[in-house]
Amino acid sequence: MQATLKDKMTFAGVGLHSGAAAVLTLHPAPAGHGIVFRRTDLTPAVDIPALWNHVKPSKLCTLMDNGAGVTLSTVEHVMAALAGTGIHNALVTVDGPEVPILDGSSAPFVEGILKAGIRRQAAPLRAIRVLRPVEVREGEAFARLSPADHLEIDFQIDFTDAAIGHQEKRLDMANGAFLRELADSRTFCRAADVEAMRRNGLALGGTFLNAVVFDGAEVLSPGGLRHADEAVRHKMLDATGDLALAGAPLLARYTGHRAGHAMTNRLLRALFADPTAWRWEQCTPELEGRLPGAGVADYALARDLMQVAFAAE
Repeated sequence: MQATLKDKMTFAGVGLHSGAAAVLTLHPAPAGHGIVFRRTDLTPAVDIPALWNHVKPSKLCTLMDNGAGVTLSTVEHVMAALAGTGIHNALVTVDGPEVPILDGSSAPFVEGILKAGIRRQAAPLRAIRVLRPVEVREGEAFARLSPADHLEIDFQIDFTDAAIGHQEKRLDMANGAFLRELADSRTFCRAADVEAMRRNGLALGGTFLNAVVFDGAEVLSPGGLRHADEAVRHKMLDATGDLALAGAPLLARYTGHRAGHAMTNRLLRALFADPTAWRWEQCTPELEGRLPGAGVADYALARDLMQVAFAAE
């Protein structure tokens, strides 16, 4: 069955790249609504469906566009939280051009969703089953979707900074894996890149409190890492959010090697450009039990699954 929130929940912070104050509110929505972003700072307000074909190319974040030049950036962390908690219908209002970064992970969004509560809706849920491999490449980087009975994510990264180096992780995303393994992993950058980003008007809202900063063998952010492999976990978090822009749960294995936001969107575009590579599938109760949001509606249980020190964030 489809699901939405029981009540609305509001989050306030700053945009990672713009540095501008931002307030985001998640609202319940009727069955069949899907996830829709609304820019409330504009008159009239402008809606942008959270779908792959409304994404504009952007390397450092996921940038949505309504088709007429109105954009909203850095949607990936809230999209990952919605997918990871099994929310299929929500109106997401934002009073500016960028989603607040909060602590740099999906954990605050997840906690807010669970506090608001999850309501099952009397409407069947459909998933997208990948029927054959689809792949996109750029140099050594690639992203691939292959057939699977539930969502799996397999990711590898390689950085010259010794504090990151080579990391790889594979997860079956069923039964709360997103909450347990990925939700609290923060966005990261290399200290050597910060100055260049800011010269280009990016990372203006970035601080040690909302991003992990690596400098060679050092982790500059106070408190260090939440996971020894937090960097690859965050890349998997980003992929979860970007794949959620398919518009329905995916039954597929996602493999990413040095992949980023733009490449994952190119992969979705390649998938949907080939009608022989996928099909709609109505979810049975057994299949719903293998989706990322299954079994996380209980707030206390899900909070335990996350194993996050919220008080420190």
